[in-house]
Amino acid sequence: MGPVPESWKGICQTGIAFNSSHCNRKIIGARYYVKGYEKYYGAFNVTANRDFLSPRDPDGHGSHTASTAVGRRVKGVSALGGFAMGSASGGAPLARLAVYKACWAKPNQEKVDGNVCLQEDMLAAIDDAIGDGVHVISVSIGTTDPLPYSQDGIAIGALHAVKRNIVVAASAGNSGPKPGTLSNPAPWIITVGASTLDRAFVGGLVLGNGYTVKTESITAFKMDKFAPLVYAANVAVPGIALNNTSQCLPNSLKPELVNGKVVLCLRGAGSRIGKGMEVKRAGGVGMILGNSLANGNEIPSDSHFVATAAVTPTVVEKILDYIKTDKNPIAFIKPGTTVYKNQPAPLMTGFSSRGPNVVDPNILKPDITAPGLNILAAWSGADSPSKLWVDQRVADYNIYTGTSMSCPHVSGAIALLKAIHPKWSSAAIRSALMTTAWMTNDEKKPIQDISGLPANPFALGSGHFRPTKAADPGLVYDASYRAYLLYGCSVGFTNIDPTFKCPSKIPPGYNLNYPSISIPNLNRTVTVKRTVTNVGNGNSTSTYIFSARSPLGVSVKAKPSVLSFNRIGQKKRFKIMVTIRKDKMNVTEKGQYQFGWFSWTDKYHVVRSPIAISLA
Repeated sequence: MGPVPESWKGICQTGIAFNSSHCNRKIIGARYYVKGYEKYYGAFNVTANRDFLSPRDPDGHGSHTASTAVGRRVKGVSALGGFAMGSASGGAPLARLAVYKACWAKPNQEKVDGNVCLQEDMLAAIDDAIGDGVHVISVSIGTTDPLPYSQDGIAIGALHAVKRNIVVAASAGNSGPKPGTLSNPAPWIITVGASTLDRAFVGGLVLGNGYTVKTESITAFKMDKFAPLVYAANVAVPGIALNNTSQCLPNSLKPELVNGKVVLCLRGAGSRIGKGMEVKRAGGVGMILGNSLANGNEIPSDSHFVATAAVTPTVVEKILDYIKTDKNPIAFIKPGTTVYKNQPAPLMTGFSSRGPNVVDPNILKPDITAPGLNILAAWSGADSPSKLWVDQRVADYNIYTGTSMSCPHVSGAIALLKAIHPKWSSAAIRSALMTTAWMTNDEKKPIQDISGLPANPFALGSGHFRPTKAADPGLVYDASYRAYLLYGCSVGFTNIDPTFKCPSKIPPGYNLNYPSISIPNLNRTVTVKRTVTNVGNGNSTSTYIFSARSPLGVSVKAKPSVLSFNRIGQKKRFKIMVTIRKDKMNVTEKGQYQFGWFSWTDKYHVVRSPIAISLA
């Protein structure tokens, strides 16, 4: 890569296992933040924390997300010696990378997972990133529970970043499919959900009665022949809590009843990989990992320590029935192989956190979705593929799952959009991504949710991102820093900028110029105001026509319904009237959200926005 840009003001902070030579023309900056952590957990102890007091990545998460966003193209990579073999590339492979480490492992935990990220450390990191001169901030961090903006360090820092036209993308969180669980709901943040790819790692399970089913696995271990099959609850150590006997928790299985056998373990308490570790400890040769009803049919691929077949709840029932009715049940687990075009994609993941936005339901979140299940990307040599301390394997690349993985997909696209349109605001880039997103899968059918029904905007936002389309969106919904401050007045977020005072008449939150509409508890006609800016690629003259699919129980109309532009950069205002339909009053329950969309269309562009409405 060429010389580091002169505009860059950052540093390469040194520490344990990280020195100045680790920065280069690609990784141009690195810092770490530990003061907030030490305030809560005491002085940092390298041994107890099993972490580096430096920017060094101890657990793979940072390496994985960074390479997904901006990793250079690398040929011939795979996970665990062959899975997902091919060339790896980040979304923006020529972009520079600066690292701001603000998350740390808790002392004396068994594995590097579920790190703690203190608000003051994250805010300090964003503050330095702004001063250093970054253009995009990618935050694969979420909160357990949604936080008010005034208590949310990421939201506060992100608003200061947006003031300087820095785009901030953040993960929606992994607390789905329960509604109202979404993290990073601030309207100045691009909030990203997680969906699937059309790639799978297909293995197989064969029972002694001839029943055969395809499974998913990236486990390198193989079985040579059929082995006796047992249910974990039937081979558990006495004294374990009744509801945990099937969970294969640490030291829960009796070796004399497990040795040389395949064990059916159910998901629930404990980690998925930890269950395989317990089967191995007890002498088992294979594990069938069964989803609970809460997990549904979504099966993540893990690097287990024994031959493993992950299966759906329906298959679990068939296996249990076989174990109960056969005197000598046996099973054989076939190893996984990489398969493409195996399933319709994208599909919304179950773990991706859902709306509605409980901090402010006037802002529809998430904004967009991107791939987040079983993603191959770079991995830290300081951690194992399983993230367990007992695992001594080292991997350059690993397959990992979460909205942490979907966020950097969008961040990479943002970097490209900023290169194409350097004068676009953060809001314009969000708008371009949202209004050009897909709502259909690769079979031209609506993107499905984990339930098997079409996904709604509380799961996928505007849809699955399409970076090439976002480069030419036609129209954008722009918003300034002061517009966000004015919006803050509607939710009591008023202490962010001492130079700004809220007006005596505060506009409702839904009038923020956002590329979507959300109106909770509608009990009258509501008029929503919006402004679009013509950014048509070379088309200075254009005419856009309004259309809408109204949510159940309401009508949606625009005034005017035709917008004509004669120059690039021209702005046009319009109003959308959302009215309860008297003939549909009893069609929907009070408080239950209904969804629709509206769009502006010319000869070349479809500028589409989702709508969410609940009736009072």
